[in-house]
Amino acid sequence: MDVFSRTFLPAAAEAGLAVQTATRHMPVFRRCVGSSDATVLVTRCSRPDRPMSGEYLLLLTHRRIVITRQTRVLHRLQLHLNTELRELSNVTWSPDPRLHSVELAATAIDGIRERFLIRTQQPSQVWQLDALFNHAFRTRVRSAQPRIVATVAEAVTAPRRPAFKPAVAR
Repeated sequence: MDVFSRTFLPAAAEAGLAVQTATRHMPVFRRCVGSSDATVLVTRCSRPDRPMSGEYLLLLTHRRIVITRQTRVLHRLQLHLNTELRELSNVTWSPDPRLHSVELAATAIDGIRERFLIRTQQPSQVWQLDALFNHAFRTRVRSAQPRIVATVAEAVTAPRRPAFKPAVAR
């Protein structure tokens, strides 16, 4: 059993997800996340700006965030967001222990601002989520090495030979 499978199921059980829900979303998550990625958080969430858009399931690993959506009528699964944590910008979260919720907002690489509301059962879970998001988005993302997309070859220091020889009239 790989790392993702060993960590996903306990995280889903800790979130109070039904086994059927976890196994239904598992193939979508598996396509997006590597087998060596450990699951940090699995939780249900909703969109505060679109309350009737369906149910969302958020998966957070040390490297990626993946959010799937299940439609209300036909219960079809759709991939909503799949990105590396370092590709997100302007990540904010607002813990509210009175409402037992945390609002997570981030701007994806395509420039779209995403907002999600995560409801918890107890106020202590709000602070656990706060600490988890702080670790995932502040500590890890800053310490990540910058990616090298392309390198420019160094100039050759050897003298160049002329391509054409000048003609000498005799």
